[in-house]
Amino acid sequence: MSMKSLFIVFEGPDGSGLSTQSKLLMEWYRSKNDKVLLTKEPTNSMIGGIIRSVLKKEWEVDMKTFALLFSADRAYHLSSEIEPALKDGYNVICDRYILSTLAFNVEKGTLEWLKQLNSKFRKPDFVFILDVPGEVCVKRIKRSRFGMEFFEEAEKLDNIRRNYKKLKNYFPNTHIIKGDNRPPSEINKEILEIIKEK
Repeated sequence: MSMKSLFIVFEGPDGSGLSTQSKLLMEWYRSKNDKVLLTKEPTNSMIGGIIRSVLKKEWEVDMKTFALLFSADRAYHLSSEIEPALKDGYNVICDRYILSTLAFNVEKGTLEWLKQLNSKFRKPDFVFILDVPGEVCVKRIKRSRFGMEFFEEAEKLDNIRRNYKKLKNYFPNTHIIKGDNRPPSEINKEILEIIKEK
């Protein structure tokens, strides 16, 4: 019996290990000769480029405009890449999705508006939130590259971490995974066990 294609999303603060875990899961699918697509948000589209310029502090916008840019990028991402891949039988792994918009961009009184803005988008089959303290995230970021982006301060990342935890029940099959002081292979093993069990 063939299994349906899965849409699996990784979420968490910057520096929490999203890219590492996304790649490990992709490699697992490939080891089984399953069709798999690894993608991420913001995309490499023109809209994604604008978002990255804001993250790099090259262009300043208010948070509502920023959230709208992410939602426009997501609509394009779904129609141009995610939906066609799922239709073709690919398992799609996405590094960031809707919960990132809700956790990063939320300001007082805007959460319901952000939820409404993203309410028509496809729901993931699995969401894995990598839970890592802000201080650990910042240390990892500094080790991996030069320069910090808009959200990359320990206090901001801890606030984002708290926001993610509050959103645990937003989608079914959302799992908070402890992501600090553990080797990536151990985290990957926990994620695989959850996917296989379901």
